[in-house]
Amino acid sequence: MNNDGLPPLRDVINKYDLRAKKALGQNFLTDLNLTQKIARAAGNLQNSIVYEVGPGPGALTRGLLMQGASRVVAVEMDHRCIEALNDVSKAYNGALTVFHGNALEIDECELIGDTEDKDIHIIANLPYNVGTALLVKWMTAQKWKPWFSSLTLMFQKEVGMRIVAEPRSKAYGRLSVLCQYRADVEILFDIPRQAFIPPPKVTSSIVHITPRSEAVDAPKQKILERVVSAAFNQRRKMLRASLKALGTDPSPKLYAAGILETARAEELSVEDFSKLALEYQS
Repeated sequence: MNNDGLPPLRDVINKYDLRAKKALGQNFLTDLNLTQKIARAAGNLQNSIVYEVGPGPGALTRGLLMQGASRVVAVEMDHRCIEALNDVSKAYNGALTVFHGNALEIDECELIGDTEDKDIHIIANLPYNVGTALLVKWMTAQKWKPWFSSLTLMFQKEVGMRIVAEPRSKAYGRLSVLCQYRADVEILFDIPRQAFIPPPKVTSSIVHITPRSEAVDAPKQKILERVVSAAFNQRRKMLRASLKALGTDPSPKLYAAGILETARAEELSVEDFSKLALEYQS
């Protein structure tokens, strides 16, 4: 038994025959010391609500509750894990609420309930196959600041490096701009592959993302997304060529934003993309 009265995670996995499914991007953590470290990295969770995606057998869930989260709302796609998660909920007097479904299709605010003036954090060991898509969903929300105070997420290290990448680096791209445009981002620490069952082929990283208030003169999010996507879809081309995909001659827009026509997407800062999006908005 562990200090929450529940069996070790390996025993839970064996009891419910929770062999990780590659099709669901599953790799299960089993070390509660590690999951508590991840929970602490998110900050003070006392009196906070945590939204978790892909809890699996509940290792991180238990870490979150051990660190004082007042409520955890979890979405799990694998029906096999629901019974194990219900055991966690019972052990913590119903502080865990589990929904069976696809996190990409869910309205989180509807699940959580009233989110106004609540301290809500997204903390998750995201399934590898949907992690980036979920992050883009959260970072491109129309309403900003969003319903969550922070995101503390586990990704493949390569994805984490893309999130925090700076201009003129190989990792810098669409994901870098969409995240850094609205938030402060940092990699906190790595998770070795041996910490998982089964061990993935790559190292993972814990990424912490803190939303900022949007600037008064910020371009519309959808326009920024279109400009960034067009630029990086043909990242080897000069902007005067790649931005033609937007349907107009990009040269006047680039000139007005103070950006060279011969520049390539990876050379532009987040601020440059913001200026350029404003020109396409006008």
